[in-house]
Amino acid sequence: MNLNEYISSGILELYVYGALPEQESIAVTTELKKHPEILKEVEEIENALSQLSTAAAPYNPEALLFSIQQKITNKTNTATVREHPASQKKNNLVLYISWAASIALLIGLISVINQRNKLRENINAVSANNVQLEEQIDDAQNNAKKTKELLNVFRNKDIISVPLAGQDVAPTAYAAIHWDEKNKQVYVDAKDLPKPPQGKEYQVWSLTLEPLTPTSIGLLSNFNEDENKIFILENPNSSQAFGITLEPKGGSKTPTMEQLYTLGVIKNS
Repeated sequence: MNLNEYISSGILELYVYGALPEQESIAVTTELKKHPEILKEVEEIENALSQLSTAAAPYNPEALLFSIQQKITNKTNTATVREHPASQKKNNLVLYISWAASIALLIGLISVINQRNKLRENINAVSANNVQLEEQIDDAQNNAKKTKELLNVFRNKDIISVPLAGQDVAPTAYAAIHWDEKNKQVYVDAKDLPKPPQGKEYQVWSLTLEPLTPTSIGLLSNFNEDENKIFILENPNSSQAFGITLEPKGGSKTPTMEQLYTLGVIKNS
């Protein structure tokens, strides 16, 4: 390939833009040192790119694309005319500059999309935080409502309070029953019961004493997760005492007396 063919091949435009593979770029650098004509051509390409960059500022992608389209259209319309090598070289320059400008525009568009995605992620994160905050507010309101309800119960003179003392299996254990006989509910304060082991849970029993007859009134489910350790159970029975045993998860039909943790008798029953 002679010098004119080499110059008009378009390889110098790719060299200036940095789009050549490393080995080809090294080869062009070698040719620059050998041939002043090639060096001059590279300098002209660099100058043309600089002028185009100046003309495109401030950044106006619509005008730049329109200019590129016009140049490509003009090149297409004159394609049937045999061009002088110098003219062909300039058309190649326009083609590769257009290609470079299109890549720059694409990079800018990708940057805008990425920024928009980050903004959307931030909005989603804020929304998630708002949902979590609303849940916390609801929990606080529910806890406040429950606390008010419990205060009313404990202050009600008609409520029967029964202390449940620790038994042989857990002498330090303690619980308290607050029985609303009228509404057939019991409030179990179990904060002084030890945490049940895995696969076990506490079961509350209503007892009649003569003869001794236990009736289950419920389980203290999710004991470890409940911060207040106050449980509300239904009790339609004519109770004379209450007991709490440790049973397999899901409860038992009859109490396991070897696992009787607390027991309390209603006064004057």
